[in-house]
Amino acid sequence: MSSTVMIDGQLVSPERAQVSVFDRGFLYGDAVFESLRSYQGSLFALDEHLVRLKRSAERVAIALPVSLDTLRNEMHSALRAHGSPNSYLRLTLTRGTGRSLGLDPELADQPLRVLLVTALTPPPSEIYEHGIAAITYRAERPSDAAGVADAKIGNYLLAVLAMRAARALGAREALIEDSQGQILEAAAANVFAVISGKLVTAPESAAILPGITRGHVLQLARATGLEVELRAIAKSELASADEVFVSSSLRELVPVVSIDGRAVGKGQPGPKSRELLRAYRARAAHAR
Repeated sequence: MSSTVMIDGQLVSPERAQVSVFDRGFLYGDAVFESLRSYQGSLFALDEHLVRLKRSAERVAIALPVSLDTLRNEMHSALRAHGSPNSYLRLTLTRGTGRSLGLDPELADQPLRVLLVTALTPPPSEIYEHGIAAITYRAERPSDAAGVADAKIGNYLLAVLAMRAARALGAREALIEDSQGQILEAAAANVFAVISGKLVTAPESAAILPGITRGHVLQLARATGLEVELRAIAKSELASADEVFVSSSLRELVPVVSIDGRAVGKGQPGPKSRELLRAYRARAAHAR
């Protein structure tokens, strides 16, 4: 099934969809975005994604061109137009086209919104059954330097390079290590570890991107009686962790069974990640 494209609220054919080469999202990565998925025609956690989009836009001083209600209606409309019950949606908001070239944000005053809808191609079932390999990748996140780590910004070059390094080593994920030797996030996901019977993940105060899926995982963990500890995970702790997994809206929860060539726990998906994945899928399937 082909993609559905909506630009500034208007449906356009993918072949005719165009964005100016002078758009600041293209020139400078001057944009924010949200990615989410539908389950049997229903957009999961849509309001949470829209609230985060608004917060991201505020953090980088891009004015929302329309209300959240309008964005919500546009997303529902684009999803209906596409017709696939299980879809991937990406909404991008750029600062727009500048009156002239230059970094000054005041050069642009007409934000652009682009909505893409495609049929969801889920990850292969094998990654949930057998887990994936990951590497650690030391880097400073661009959002840290800019002071907007909690915003979902358009600059994903670090994630691209980290995933390139992972693929070169036969891995499917990269866990980003900061200058203090702490693992705060993955290339494009949040990171969890089960250590001494507790579910450990970095707190929002650590300047992580607060993932929507991450929030649901924390709720589900607490509901099942699993103790949660919000703190950074030291790279040195990974070797002794019982389980490690990453979470994102499109991939849900993916178990990590080896890191830098060393097995995590027993080298297979653990019971906590399996239980949380089942609970998350049940919540997503019944949400309306």
